[in-house]
Parts: sequence; structure tokens; C-alpha cells
Amino acid sequence: MAKNHVLAIVLAGGEGKRLMPLTDDRAKPAVPFGGHFRLIDFALSNIVNSGYLKVVVLTQYKSHSLDRHVTKTWYTSPLLGNFIAPVPAQQRRGPHWYLGSADAIYQSLNIVDDEQPDYIVIIGADNIYRMDFSQMVQHHIDSGLPATVAGIRQPIELASALGVIDAQDGIIKDFLEKPKAPRGLADDPTKVLASMGNYVFTTKDLIAALREDAHNSDSKHDMGGNIVPWFVERGECGVYDFKDNDVPGSTDRDRNYWRDVGTLDAYYDANMDLISVHPVFNLYNREWPTMTMIDGSLPPAKFVYGDEHSRMGHAVDSFVSPGVIVSGGEVYHSIVSPNCYIHSWAQVTDSVLMHGCRIGRHAIVSKAILDKNVLVEEGGVIGVDLEHDRQRGFTVTESGITIVPKGTVVSR
Repeated sequence: MAKNHVLAIVLAGGEGKRLMPLTDDRAKPAVPFGGHFRLIDFALSNIVNSGYLKVVVLTQYKSHSLDRHVTKTWYTSPLLGNFIAPVPAQQRRGPHWYLGSADAIYQSLNIVDDEQPDYIVIIGADNIYRMDFSQMVQHHIDSGLPATVAGIRQPIELASALGVIDAQDGIIKDFLEKPKAPRGLADDPTKVLASMGNYVFTTKDLIAALREDAHNSDSKHDMGGNIVPWFVERGECGVYDFKDNDVPGSTDRDRNYWRDVGTLDAYYDANMDLISVHPVFNLYNREWPTMTMIDGSLPPAKFVYGDEHSRMGHAVDSFVSPGVIVSGGEVYHSIVSPNCYIHSWAQVTDSVLMHGCRIGRHAIVSKAILDKNVLVEEGGVIGVDLEHDRQRGFTVTESGITIVPKGTVVSR
């Protein structure tokens, strides 16, 4: 099958309420991650590395920074008929915005009509993983079924928070939403197969399902909640087990990595996964690179002052992006994004600093997420006294991570 018979659709209109305040003024897929990436870069890298270069990104909620990032970063040559294009909600089917993920695609069927693909790959924009979708597409074609859902093995004790797939001989018999007493897999009773939110459809069948769903006033117009069950009820929905996906350059340690970063704690943990000595998600896999655009005008990171008896600018077990200056401060087990400045005698530990943060002299930042352009003044402290952090209006998660909103000035 030729690659250009596939259209990829990335669902990127999510509001991301559970990531507040990081999503106060940006869409969830636009949230920075891992230094200089954004969450959507992982989805788009998977699509492009899979060989698919006709991609639409459906956006809606506070989408300006997301639209700008996709347009500036993910442009392709029109000479070859390729495109990666953000498509905002256009109210093509009436005076309303997207009512759900299925309605988003239904309202964008004009793009499908223009491209006339044989198959459509639909994925979310805000999970961290690697996947070769061309293998899933081939599985879909070989099955002869009109719909295929990607499933990932998860511990059975997590099933009550997941959409669990009950399949026999590769065909989904039932889709169980947050079951309390699920059955384990036949080959591993300690695991269940959960939906990843990634789908492949034969185009004509998807269009038929979307049109029927659009006229169902009782539907929530959701891909996982309505469209997939539509195919399941007809015995026409297959499953693709993520464990069978073989990504070039992956290792036994990172090949099945998948993280839903839908909460602040999960977002923090996924960032920390990147900087272990042997990371469970390896950004150094050059056979399947995670791509983004870095400001070419930024100089390399700089570490100054080397007097260990007074002050020493250094970073250990950390990601440090271009444009960063560590001037006599200390960075431990942290991610420091472009254009951050850590001043003398400051300490940054177990934290995520987004673009443009300034950490003043003698300041302490511990187990915190600082959004863009946060200024911690000289002697300021974040993440040490959590009750004080709450009193100052900062969000503190259940696991004790302090989140400081964009542009905040933190005094002593």
C-alpha cells in the first residue's frame, strides 16, 4: 500500500483541565515538555517517522500557540503534495464548536473528501510514546476489518481507571469503561488490554459511522465512547497489541513505554523519566527521532564560576537546553528549558523550568514546575514549605509538586 493513501488526523483540541494552571492560556498539546519540546511533537514525530506526510491537526481550545508551533515547526514541501496543517474549528456543520472528538472529524470531512485516502489514522496529541503506525495500518489491512483500535497492556489493578478491551481472535467483543472486576489476559492474567486512543479506519466505513453518529441526539460524539462501540456492536472492530510494534532503535527497556500525561503528577513523572541514567524513554534514539524546532539564534548552554569553595555553576543528572546560563548556581535532577538563568548560590532540584525562568541568588526551587518566565527573586523559596506555597496561591499536587503559573514573580 502506498503511503500517500493514508491521511493522518491528530486530535489536538483538548482543554486539559487537569493540567491547570499549565493550560490556563494554552491547549494541552502545546504544553512544553522535556526542555524544548511540546507535547504534540511526540505525536507528530511518530506520524512522520511512520512515513505519513499528509497530516491535519484538529485544534479548538486556546489554540493560538499550538497553531503557531505546528505552522512554524512542522512545515513540509508542497512540491510533493505533503502537508502538516493545523485546522481550527470552523463550524462547518452548524453554529457550534466541536461537540466531541468524533464531531471534530465529522466537521472536517471536507479534508477527507479533498484527499480521498483509503485509510485514516486517528491519534491523540498529548501522550508520550513511540509507535510505528505503518505496522498498525498493515495489521488493519490484513485483518480485513473496517476499524482497528490500538491496545496497550496495563496492570490489572489500574483497570478501574481505563477503557479495557475484551477481544477474542483479534476482534473486540466488548469495550469496558472503567471495569471494577476485569478478566486478565489469557497470556498474562496480571494485565489487561487498555485503549491507547489510537485508531485506523477504512475511510468509507468511518464516514458512514460518523454520519450516523452526527444524527444521533443521544450521542456524545466521541471516538472512543461512540464510534468504536458502533463498530464493536457489529463485530467489525479489530485490536492491535502495542507490544507487537517494533520501533527502530528501541530497546527492551523503552520499547513499550507509554505515558498519559493528563495530570500534573503524571506530567512531572514523565519529565523525570527522561533524565535517569538509563532512561525508560530514550530521547537519544536517532533511528526514531523526536523532532521539534529550536531557535537557531540561541547560543549553547553556559556554566560559569568554578570555585568549589565559593560557588560553582554546574548541572548533574539534568537536561539543560540552549540559551541557558548557570552562573554559580546548582542544578540537580532537573529539566531546564531555553533561556533560563540560574544565579549564584541558587539551587534547583527535582524540578522542571520552562522557557525564560530566572532564579535569583540564594533562591531554592525544589520539586516544582515553573511555567514560562517565572522570576524567583533573590532568596525566594519554592517547594520547601508546601503550606506556604498553597497560601501564596500556587497549586500543590497530591505527591507534593508545586506549580507556579506563567510570569509569576516569587519573592522571599
